[in-house]
Amino acid sequence: MIGRLGALAVSIFIAALAATPARAEWPDHPIRWIVPFGPGGANDLIARVAADAVGKRLGQPVVIENRPGAGAVVGTAVVAKAKPDGYTFLISAAGVITNSMLLKNLPYTDSELTPVGMIAVAPSVIVVHPSIPASNMKEFVAWAKTQGDKGITWATAGSGSTPHFVVEMIKEATGIPITIVPYRSGSDGVNAVLSNSVAATSEASIVVIPQIKAGSLKAIATTYEKRISSYPSLPTTAEQGYPGVRIGHWAGLYAPRDTPKPIIERMNAELQAALKSEEVKAKLVPSGIETAEGSIADFVAFTTAERARLGTLAEKAKMGEQ
Repeated sequence: MIGRLGALAVSIFIAALAATPARAEWPDHPIRWIVPFGPGGANDLIARVAADAVGKRLGQPVVIENRPGAGAVVGTAVVAKAKPDGYTFLISAAGVITNSMLLKNLPYTDSELTPVGMIAVAPSVIVVHPSIPASNMKEFVAWAKTQGDKGITWATAGSGSTPHFVVEMIKEATGIPITIVPYRSGSDGVNAVLSNSVAATSEASIVVIPQIKAGSLKAIATTYEKRISSYPSLPTTAEQGYPGVRIGHWAGLYAPRDTPKPIIERMNAELQAALKSEEVKAKLVPSGIETAEGSIADFVAFTTAERARLGTLAEKAKMGEQ
């Protein structure tokens, strides 16, 4: 038999166990998704729609925090250095795989980020000022060849931006001379074309389709792999004979390295379920954005292939030196 003191000790131990809360299951408080760009752009919109749907599925709010600066470097570094506890994630763009090719002394390494899943793509659209006598790639290239040794002007959102990759792809595919005019953002580049200060640029579908439909810009092609669901009359560059001119403004989800695998897998599962929902598609597709469901392995395969493809182009074009 247990003596009085022994029985008392057992009672105290059992009471202590009952009073100790069970280990909380993830998530038990709000989650941050860091957008490394300012509000209002394609990545920000994609993030907010996906965050709302994923938060409902997880039972905790997913809060968007905009941390723009240095071509997405600032926000990316925040996530790379964050505690890997499943409460901080990055809404990435192409810069997450190209910045290390183009920039020196990054405050993080690529290996400090863990891929979680692709979210969506805002297809890139090549646009010109309406006064340009071209409505497709054949006419655009033919017109550019008549513009003298300096060629045409092309607006980018800075070195390594998606418009920068598009113009380098066009130069490689056609040989036409193009003078690059860098701006602080894609919106500034589009405004330069609207004012006819620059002849052409490319930008996310969500940004330019309203201007195209209003007649303020003329669309030449989409550089996405398929036609845009909300603007199906616009042919792709591949359909027009330029399969090498291919890129989109994609958004994916990353976590800090060492985030527990069960959390990564759960977040991917809830993200993919959200992307397949009619609620999310109804908010994204009409604005020109295509959802991009897939597994973690699908996302890794995509980014690995893009890193190799874009890295070869960046090196050949010496993009890091521009």
